[in-house]
Amino acid sequence: MHGTENPSAWLQRWAHLIAPHSHVLDVACGAGRHMRFLAAQGHTAWGVDRNPDAVSMAQAYGSVSCADIENGPWPFPGQTFGGVVVTNYLWRDLMPVIVQSVAPGGVLIYETFAAGNETVGKPSRPDFLLQAGELLRVTQGMHVVAYEEGFEASPERFVQRIVAVRPHDTGVAARWALKAQTDLTQAAP
Repeated sequence: MHGTENPSAWLQRWAHLIAPHSHVLDVACGAGRHMRFLAAQGHTAWGVDRNPDAVSMAQAYGSVSCADIENGPWPFPGQTFGGVVVTNYLWRDLMPVIVQSVAPGGVLIYETFAAGNETVGKPSRPDFLLQAGELLRVTQGMHVVAYEEGFEASPERFVQRIVAVRPHDTGVAARWALKAQTDLTQAAP
């Protein structure tokens, strides 16, 4: 079942940017692999998925809504989150809602398939493949910390990924660590 494998390496790499003890939303959460990871990091995990079997599994890690977000209402109207995670999911009509769900100072971690993937496997429909630079365009007004677009050999796939932070209106430049503090080496005194 989708969602039982290890968390995305992209999420693991950038989750340190999410403020401690944040409420974090996993869109199309499946069985909750990212919710599990985020809850283990001390966050309050939220999820949404349309598969009732997956939702019942994901509920072990946080609060999950079983909803068809492509054909029904957004289950979190007016709510914002300290982090929003989307992997292997694309429904363009929802992208503005997903981006607006990121609170000031919050982090969007998004990773999914991109144009070119039709040459190596599924998904292959253009509706489910990001076009060049598409995540950069939908996150205009946010601070992009990291962005990747290209081909991965194992497994073969074309991907696009972004980490973007909704800025605070404080006038002070934010300092976004490119590595988790635990990964940094200590300088000798």
